[in-house]
Amino acid sequence: MKKIIIAFVILAVFFVFIFAGSRPKAVGTNQVQPQEATVPSKDAAAAPVSKIKVTFIELGSVKCVPCKMMVPVMEEIEKKYGNEVKVVFHDVWTAAGEPYARQFGIRGIPTQIFLDENGKEFHRHTGFYPLEQILPVLKEKGVKVN
Repeated sequence: MKKIIIAFVILAVFFVFIFAGSRPKAVGTNQVQPQEATVPSKDAAAAPVSKIKVTFIELGSVKCVPCKMMVPVMEEIEKKYGNEVKVVFHDVWTAAGEPYARQFGIRGIPTQIFLDENGKEFHRHTGFYPLEQILPVLKEKGVKVN
């Protein structure tokens, strides 16, 4: 009997590891979603001079509850500070967004990554991130926050 239980546990663990990497594919919804965009290239010197001081990258999914809670936060930042902060969203549960999860080595969603004007990461957070806690991060790089 012990051997059967041990075999069952090993089999269960095996299936957990097999299916842990599979994610549901996002499908279109009627909700307004943040636009996907690309991360600034390392050839920033060739790009025209911009007023953008911070790139705020949100790595999440349209089907993740804490990620959905971040949508109004991202919209508020884009609305108030869009001339100094570029907001980028990647749905990492889609084929198009999944490479960004690997690129940035995220361990959970939502993950917020903040890049300076040179494209260098200066701050990272995992989980829901309230606007009140993000504003000091933006201010650190010279964004004029109210």
